[in-house]
Amino acid sequence: MKKNLRQSTVAFFVILAGFAALGVAWWTQHGLGIMPCELCLWERWPWRVLIVLGIMAAILPLRLGRGVLWLCVPVLLVAEGLAICHAGVEWQWWPSPFPACHAAHVVGHTLAERWASMPLVPSKPCDAPTYLIPGLPVSMAVMGAVFALVVLAGVCTGMARIRKSRWI
Repeated sequence: MKKNLRQSTVAFFVILAGFAALGVAWWTQHGLGIMPCELCLWERWPWRVLIVLGIMAAILPLRLGRGVLWLCVPVLLVAEGLAICHAGVEWQWWPSPFPACHAAHVVGHTLAERWASMPLVPSKPCDAPTYLIPGLPVSMAVMGAVFALVVLAGVCTGMARIRKSRWI
């Protein structure tokens, strides 16, 4: 017989997956000094939403928490779609859907200082893949797509195994 998972375990898994995805993105940007492109920045939003949904699912009553956890499925599908879109841009299958494909590192206190610090050309075009593992031709966009798919499978499996409560 399959072991039932508690709803809080699935919520913790969602929170952990969100922090893992954002942690890798943060480490790549700040630790390795690789500036993200505009698509990379958009790909971070579903993971932020998942963290919020996971926290909500953990603190809400069981019935509401289960509904919130099911909301993670469309959010993960958005994460998957953004990653596939980014991979397609990297592979030159289609152009970037965003007009500006760069992320400016803006510094300064006044508006004039901030404008002066903005680059005149994109620092990271969306079609330039970022490879984290030397010798492995798998970009971060493709890794993000695989990770989103694994998390989606984990959430769906976990939700299927949650023990039904008699109060629900």
